[in-house]
Amino acid sequence: MTGMNENPLDILPEILLAAAAVLGLLLGSWLPRSRQWVVAVLAATAAVGGIAAAAVAATAPPTTAFGAAFSVDPVTTTSRIVILGGTLTVLGLAVGPLRADPRESEFYVLVQLASLGALMLAGAQDLLLLAAGYLLASIPAYTLAGFRKDGPGTEAALKYYVVGALLGVLMLSGITLLYAAGRGTAYPMLSTELRTAPGALLAVGTIGLLAGIAFKAGAVPAHFWVPDAVQGSTPSVAALLTTLPKIGALAALYRLGAVPLSGSMPSWPALIAVLAAASMTLGNLAAFFQQDVKRLLAYSTVSQVGYLLMPVAVAGRSDLAQQALLYYLAAYAVTNLGAFAVVAALPQARNLADYRGLSRQRPLLAASLVICLLGLVGTPPTAVFIGKLQAFSAVFDADYAWLAVLAAVNTVASLFYYLRWIVPTMSRGHSPRSYGGDRPSRIVAYATTATSLVLGLAAGPVLAVLDGPLAR
Repeated sequence: MTGMNENPLDILPEILLAAAAVLGLLLGSWLPRSRQWVVAVLAATAAVGGIAAAAVAATAPPTTAFGAAFSVDPVTTTSRIVILGGTLTVLGLAVGPLRADPRESEFYVLVQLASLGALMLAGAQDLLLLAAGYLLASIPAYTLAGFRKDGPGTEAALKYYVVGALLGVLMLSGITLLYAAGRGTAYPMLSTELRTAPGALLAVGTIGLLAGIAFKAGAVPAHFWVPDAVQGSTPSVAALLTTLPKIGALAALYRLGAVPLSGSMPSWPALIAVLAAASMTLGNLAAFFQQDVKRLLAYSTVSQVGYLLMPVAVAGRSDLAQQALLYYLAAYAVTNLGAFAVVAALPQARNLADYRGLSRQRPLLAASLVICLLGLVGTPPTAVFIGKLQAFSAVFDADYAWLAVLAAVNTVASLFYYLRWIVPTMSRGHSPRSYGGDRPSRIVAYATTATSLVLGLAAGPVLAVLDGPLAR
């Protein structure tokens, strides 16, 4: 008898995704090039099934699986739904450009594996599983960044890999030190043992662990890969890199602050608050004068991580922190994916000037872009507005008013570079580029924009289901 609660149904969404990835890889070896879309359908089916399974699991009390290494609670459930929904979106953005590509099936498999790694990060309650999730979320993403094998893609993949490998080593070193300090890797044990651990050992181990998770989240100072990797990737991959790994990493950070490091690392809130302030400020400053739309969105996502880190900083110190983080994660994911869907729908429009006159030729697409960009600012009634409001309330509740004030200043400042994109989009001029576009991406853009608005209008009921205790 092992005493482990090994119930596969507890991780049914993860099993569906892994099984679909393996089966898709086998099918891709036998299907003709014209029928590789079957693998995309299989991946989408697994994602839909995973969302349904996660919704069913949300009705049960919080629990743990496999020797308490994986938790099933509101944080995991929300992350599952958002990550799998994001996976569906990325598949929708890729299906048009990749149709009949020789490596079409491999792309869909890599997307599923990267998403599976993000799911593991979100639910991990053991440092060893956290490390495994980090690797699984990273390695497929490196391949996806350079998937088209051109110069920018190769450079993006190389920079992404080098930074990830370096910070991954730091993360593993930090895990080793925390294991030595806490005499275990399970979060419940660490929450007790780390209280009496040597302060220096605990601090160095925590910083090493934080380095790896900050890399996956794209937070300062581990953000250097973000602009180059996003600019050099295809729009669908860029959408994945700036969304799915961040959700898993931020959920993992929240769980670390709320369980093993709660009470044992007094400087944890201040450390995360400083990273939040640096991320939102440096991300905004770097985005001010960008001309490339993907690079602008890359720096935008760095700044958004700063806002998302606000409730993480006050994990366990404010009753609003969990609701704020989970709602903001969903709001950011759908709004950011909507912006990238517009970019994917206009593959020839690479710079801000290329969007001039879009409102006259593609009014619905222009409206989607404007709503998503204003949504990223935090304009009502979009979902990000409620997310930011909840985040501000959480840090005020935990006596971090200075962070809320800085975030408000950064929010106003960010309007500048979003308007630099909105103004040419709504102008009457004509762009030298053609607005032919990709139809599936346009459909995804409309759907994500509508979801952002609906999520903002239905904030009350959604926030009510995001509360609940973490699994211990």
